[in-house]
Amino acid sequence: MSDATDTPNTKQKVRSAEVATDILKALASLTPATSLSRLAEHLGMPASKVHRYLQALIASGFAEQNPATNHYALGREALRVGLAALGSMDVLKQAALPLSQLRDALNESCFLAVWGNQGPTVVSIEPAVREVTVVTQVGSVLPLLHSSTGLVFCAFLPERETQALRDAEYSALPAREQQALPRLLAQVRAAGMHHVHGLLLPGVDALSAPVFDALGRIVAVMTVVGPSSMFHAEADGPAAQALRDAAAGVSWRMGHGLRQD
Repeated sequence: MSDATDTPNTKQKVRSAEVATDILKALASLTPATSLSRLAEHLGMPASKVHRYLQALIASGFAEQNPATNHYALGREALRVGLAALGSMDVLKQAALPLSQLRDALNESCFLAVWGNQGPTVVSIEPAVREVTVVTQVGSVLPLLHSSTGLVFCAFLPERETQALRDAEYSALPAREQQALPRLLAQVRAAGMHHVHGLLLPGVDALSAPVFDALGRIVAVMTVVGPSSMFHAEADGPAAQALRDAAAGVSWRMGHGLRQD
């Protein structure tokens, strides 16, 4: 006996849904609006077929057509669904598995920090599984200018958000470090990460990389810490590459890279 899900009618509905989804993805890629001919070319479909599906999408609110230009764009329903998806994204949840996988790969303590009321705040930790470990605590607030985590936040957050904490710590810096700070932050942005040797704690090295959301905003920092005698926190080393990959993966899960400028 044939399963009901295998009927020609069901297969046709599934195929229609796939085509409609492809058209919505194409509209997202060709934002803010596009012509029918360009959309059809992008999809590799006959314009007549694309037009037929567009009419159905317009009727359901997932697409719209500008009467002045006849160009097509995503509709309000597509926006509503997108906003709902963004609202459901939790960086702590999205980073949980990648953080533990990074710890397993490096066997060094790894943690995730977010920007809190007092500054960089540790919200999740995966300690190294060995006798010598370097562990901070959930809820710990790290200095802005004296930790790799803080410096990454300082480099990527809007200045207005870090100004108060930055001013409080800046005066305690030696004059040479005050002068070098703008250049250091530019280097962090260019490298997409930061590494320190004994900056916060003597004998402890750290690597930190930013996590971004769909709007390109920094929402967290992933950090690997370990004793200098065992952990090689070099910007071009294998640990740094593993951290970059992990942070980029979490950013992807948060929707980073999907925005079309």
